[in-house]
This record gives sequence, C-alpha cells and structure tokens, in this order.
Amino acid sequence: MADPSSWNSQNMSDKSAVIDLGELENEPDIDAASEPGPTPKKSFGDDMRQRMTGNVTEMLWNSGKTQAKKAWSLYGNIDILRPYFDVEPHEVRQRLLFSLLPQKPSDQKQRVPRELYGPLMVVFTMIALLLFQMKTAEHKVEEGTLMGTAFGVCFTYWIGGAVFVWVLSYISNVHIALLQIMSMMGYGLFGPCIVLFLSTIIHTSHDHLFFYSMWAIFGGLSSLRMISIILSRTQGQSQRLLVCGVLAALHLLFLIYLHFAYHQIVEELSEVFDSKPVVQQPEAKIDDISATKIAESVKSVVEHAQNIVKRAVNDTLVVTRLGTNNTHAVQA
Repeated sequence: MADPSSWNSQNMSDKSAVIDLGELENEPDIDAASEPGPTPKKSFGDDMRQRMTGNVTEMLWNSGKTQAKKAWSLYGNIDILRPYFDVEPHEVRQRLLFSLLPQKPSDQKQRVPRELYGPLMVVFTMIALLLFQMKTAEHKVEEGTLMGTAFGVCFTYWIGGAVFVWVLSYISNVHIALLQIMSMMGYGLFGPCIVLFLSTIIHTSHDHLFFYSMWAIFGGLSSLRMISIILSRTQGQSQRLLVCGVLAALHLLFLIYLHFAYHQIVEELSEVFDSKPVVQQPEAKIDDISATKIAESVKSVVEHAQNIVKRAVNDTLVVTRLGTNNTHAVQA
C-alpha cells in the first residue's frame, strides 16, 4: 500500500506545476514588453512637409555650391587677365607719345608691350569722339542706337583688324603675338583720335584741306610707328611689304571712313573760322510770293494815282495863275 505522505507530495507537486503554468501564462511576456510597440502612422501632410523641407534644403545647398564655384572661377579668370591691365599712368602716357614717334628700322626687334589697358582707354575715347561727331552731324540710325553703332565700329576695327593682321603675320613669318598686335593697333588709334577731334571742331565749309593735312600728319606718324615695329620683326623683303602695306591701308582708310561716313559740315562752326560766312536764305513759299506780288502791284497803282493827282493839281494852279494875270492886264 502506498504511503499517504508520498501521495500528498505528488499531488502538491502537480498542483504547483499547474499553478506555475497558469501564472506563467498570465504574466506578461518580458521580451514582448521590452520590444517597442508599433509607431503611429504619420499623416499625408506631415510626410509631404518633410519631403519638401528636404528637397528645398538640398536645392539651396546645390545652388550655393554652384554660385561658389562660379565666383571662384570668375576670380580665377580675373586673376589671369590682371597682368595685362597692370600698368602705371606714366607708362600709358609715355606709350601714347611714342605711338606718334616712328623709329628707324633696324635688325634689333622693337619691344611691344603685352598690355591692354591703354589701348582699351584709347578705343573708349574714340567711341566718345565718334558719338560727338554723330550728334553734331545729326546722324540717324535705322536699327539700333548711336552708342551701339559707335561701339560696333570701333571694337570691330580694333579686334577684327588685329586678328586679320595676326593671321597675315603668321603666314608671313612675322615674330609677333596677337596681344602685341592688339596693343600696337590700340595705341595706334591715338593719332586718329586727335584727327577726329580737330576735324570736328575746326572744319571749313569750302573744302577738306584741313582734314587731309591732319590725316597725313597724325595718321601718317602712327602708321609709320606700326610699320617700323613690323619691319623690325620680319625677315623677308616681300613679307615686309605685304604686311606693312595692309596695316597702313587699314589704318588710314579706317580714318577716312570715320570722317566721311559720320561727319557733316557744321555751318555755325564754319562761320567762326571763315572770313565770309555762309548765310542760307530761307526758301520762300508760294503763298508768300503771291502776297508779295499783290502788295507790289497795289503799291505801284497807288503811286501812279498819286502822280496823276499831283499833275492835275499843278495844271489847275497854272491855269488859275494865267487867268489872274490876264485879268490884271485887261484892267490896266
């Protein structure tokens, strides 16, 4: 027979086991409690706001980055061009004077500066003189403005002429760079600026002798200066003649074009310098002519009538005197 104590202990163990299982089932899961629960879903407006904020931030960052790169590249370009504009005022003045003093050609190469500040200022001066000449001549432009025309003409000659001479020099084996040609031709425009200024202020109404004299003096001196530079840097004789002839023709013909294309004789200025001023009579209109003729006809008729009246009065006086004399004679 089984021991009651052992049976009771077995029942207690089963009971405790059942209770433990129940307790384990009722107790909360430690691992499940430790894990975070599902986050609440965001609304559509919050999601769109977050995305827009991110896109705007990225766009601003990219834009700032691009602007910084452009500014850095622009500063680098300016830094590259800085040596060509780094010049003292006394050097510019000296080079302007030397542009009118041709040197004797020799085997030694003449020094040509690679500088663009002085030539650019000379071109701007020519633009101002050309504008003054256009306004004085009352020049009209169908398309564009006077300012645009002056800029186009002057810069086209300076840059286009320099490129053309450089290509010709390269073919003719002339040892000169493009920047040197631009500097040389830019300073060479100092003479034409003087000619334009004087021919606009002082101009006679009967001929162009003053302009041609200034053209030969200042234009010729600046052309000879450039020719002497080309001769010192060219070896062949035929190449020298070709390049120098083309350069002188461009320089002198451009000055003639500026004078006759945008210049007109100003009678007010011509009267100051001419001994016999030119006076323009106003043109008479048809109505004025007819009124003048009528007035002259009426005046002649009135004068004729007055003469007739005077003659009649004189005849009457003569007859009266004769009658009076005859009466006195009869009485006597």
